[in-house]
Amino acid sequence: MITGFQPLAQALTAGPVVLATVVAVRGSVPREVGARLVVDAQGQAFNTIGGGAGEARVIAHAQAVLQTGEPQIVEIDLTGAPNRPTQGVCGGLMQVWLERWQGEDALNLAQTIVQRLHAGQAVTLVTPLDGTGTPYLSEVPVNLDLATAFVEILQPPPLLLIVGAGHVGVQLAKVAHLAGFAIAVQDDRPAWANERLYPQASYRLAQPIEPALATLADHQNLYAALVTRGYTYDLEALTQLLQRPIPCAYIGMIGSEKRVRQVYQTLEQAGFPRSDLANIYGPIGLDIEALTPEEIAVSITAELIMVRRGGTGRPLSKRLRPSP
Repeated sequence: MITGFQPLAQALTAGPVVLATVVAVRGSVPREVGARLVVDAQGQAFNTIGGGAGEARVIAHAQAVLQTGEPQIVEIDLTGAPNRPTQGVCGGLMQVWLERWQGEDALNLAQTIVQRLHAGQAVTLVTPLDGTGTPYLSEVPVNLDLATAFVEILQPPPLLLIVGAGHVGVQLAKVAHLAGFAIAVQDDRPAWANERLYPQASYRLAQPIEPALATLADHQNLYAALVTRGYTYDLEALTQLLQRPIPCAYIGMIGSEKRVRQVYQTLEQAGFPRSDLANIYGPIGLDIEALTPEEIAVSITAELIMVRRGGTGRPLSKRLRPSP
């Protein structure tokens, strides 16, 4: 969610901005409710609500909103219906709310959202849709008519803890950060867990795993990828991660099947139940026959996205591919 508000806050320092937010969808569409597009005072667009003719239509309407300040709903028709103008053939409809943000109050609101999300806090943003007010944050549960307000709980980005700062970790940080994960890296070697190799990391923890995890104790949405340099580091990390008071959303471990089985056996002998071990993704990543650190990073990130979004990992073409 931070990605929608960082460019908004930056653009607001130069003048009025239109924020386009997907507030309702039906059928097959390219983006979800809450997806955002920012159009600045120069007409430049940041982020995407799906691209193509539909997004171009929204950008065109944003120019009018920039000038008049009058908010509006734009419907993107992707049904491909033959008797009316449509913007695609995905099969669904999207409703997009366009509203001009401007001035110190708007800038302060955007900056507050970014700061709180960066700190790992969820925030509730209320956007009136009846022209009676401007967006605001609510600190209490909201019960409003959805026809007159768009209420969204903005969640902080998931935090990926990379355990082991070697060659795979370097590439994983790059790819996972592009996919929307905040990055933390842990390694007891300062020569590896540093800003030079991990410029995108919010945390660079050049220390053993136990104090590193204490630093991240309050994070509600922690993913962990073990790409360590050896078996003993895997055991140490898993021992700590499996006992974390706030369970990890994901734990994955790199290595051959033999190495993974050996780790499981040792943990089971130490008293960890099989149900805990069953939640570990090991060997880590989706099966794409990855070999290089870059390919392995893509494989791991694909699995992270699958877990985060509830995907299956199956090829999208499988259902429609003609039988031989």
